[in-house]
Amino acid sequence: MFFPRVLLLTAAVCLAQPPSKNDILALDKKWSDAIQKKDAATLDKLLTDNLVYAHASGVVDTKKTYIAKIKEGKQVYKSFEQRSPSVAVYGNDTAISFSWVHVTGTNPQGPFDDKIMMLHTWVKQGGAWKLAAHQTTRVDKLP
Repeated sequence: MFFPRVLLLTAAVCLAQPPSKNDILALDKKWSDAIQKKDAATLDKLLTDNLVYAHASGVVDTKKTYIAKIKEGKQVYKSFEQRSPSVAVYGNDTAISFSWVHVTGTNPQGPFDDKIMMLHTWVKQGGAWKLAAHQTTRVDKLP
């Protein structure tokens, strides 16, 4: 009986560990790869059901509307270059990532070639890390 208890305690301690900066940066990379590859299945797993996705254009999407735009080719990312990322971790289930980004593509408003600040809120739900909020703001130049 001692061994199973030790195993359960070890698993609980491991599960309760806060994410590292690299864990969150890997999630940002997984998200950016998925948007560029139009990988709706990965996005469905990465995004919370109540996602708030605020674009630099002022358009706000839900999980459903954002994934639909990706699937239908209405939101296309040709390039995505993330610079100077930083991460702040809050407890074991919330993290904020911030970076400067140069992104190109097309959306319902037409082609874009944007320099932006990007803020992501990652939360742990049901044992998995998910993107709960995305906010970008256009800037004149990148640092």
